[in-house]
Amino acid sequence: MDPDSVKSTLSNLAFGNVMAAAARDYQKEVLAQEKAQASSSVNQDIDLDELMDDPELEKLHADRIAALKKEAEKRQALKRQGHGEYREISEGDFLGEVTGCEKVICHFYHREFYRCKIMDKHLKSLAPRHVDTKFLKLDAENAPFFVTKLGIKTLPCVIFFRNGIASDRLVGFQDLGGKDDFSTRTLEGLLLKKGIIKENKEKEDDEDSYDERNRAVRSSINPDSDSD
Repeated sequence: MDPDSVKSTLSNLAFGNVMAAAARDYQKEVLAQEKAQASSSVNQDIDLDELMDDPELEKLHADRIAALKKEAEKRQALKRQGHGEYREISEGDFLGEVTGCEKVICHFYHREFYRCKIMDKHLKSLAPRHVDTKFLKLDAENAPFFVTKLGIKTLPCVIFFRNGIASDRLVGFQDLGGKDDFSTRTLEGLLLKKGIIKENKEKEDDEDSYDERNRAVRSSINPDSDSD
């Protein structure tokens, strides 16, 4: 037999043995990894089971459920008192409505005033999203006693009450840029700054939604107005 041929055959056999050994080692490595993953999964299941039985976590969960339930009950109680909507009241209802709640916003308006209609639309939009505060409106022409008592001379006039006491007010649009096209968010920001409403924890509308609502407000008040 040709010595070179024999050498080549032996070399091929040796290479084959090396590849076979490498294949066996690779298979062992794969099996070891699968076993480790299976073991980790079992340990994870055990850890999760232990966590589920953790009395501290159960207490936190129970406390969270109780807090949510209490908040829901509070919101329902406030809605029964007239919160969550923008309502018109009479002069005879005024004292009872204002003194019966912690925070009240009351808009003194005139039916024919354009700016009063703008304020109406914004307050109506905010009322359902700030249930902690009561939102009211009162026709100034039909409430001469309180108009005089509160020194109201310019409309729209929005007065803030805390526990029945007038604490602050918005007169016209002077704190809102002095223009008619202020956004609902601008008014909301001012009310937040004054502390008469609280930050809404629920998902807020995005800016586009606010802009669209404001265009609808102006359109409903004045159909001939140009859109932005």
